[in-house]
Amino acid sequence: QVQLVESGGGLVQPGGSLTLSCVASRSSSSIAAMAWYRQAPGKQRELVADIRGTGTATYADSVKGRFAIFRDYEKNTVQLQMNSLKPEDTAVYYCNAHIGIWDYWGQGTQVTVSS
Repeated sequence: QVQLVESGGGLVQPGGSLTLSCVASRSSSSIAAMAWYRQAPGKQRELVADIRGTGTATYADSVKGRFAIFRDYEKNTVQLQMNSLKPEDTAVYYCNAHIGIWDYWGQGTQVTVSS
């Protein structure tokens, strides 16, 4: 089992940047994959980016070239660097850890992109 705690959300103007961070309660080297999802009001939760133990990362088409996902094994964290933010990026962002057949979720952090 693992607990995930997100931080770094907030209000930002269009074109701005934010970095989300997620700390895992156990060594992240034991976690096969970590990811960020988001859910906007009235919409389904969607995958934003994920990163495997090999370091391979994948991104949703809507964020390619603007977002980057990183893992820090020493700090047991996964970060999402978000640049050139758009109003349509507004959502609650959730950290996810995949271990075996199980998925674990953080409580979410709100990101609002608005002028």
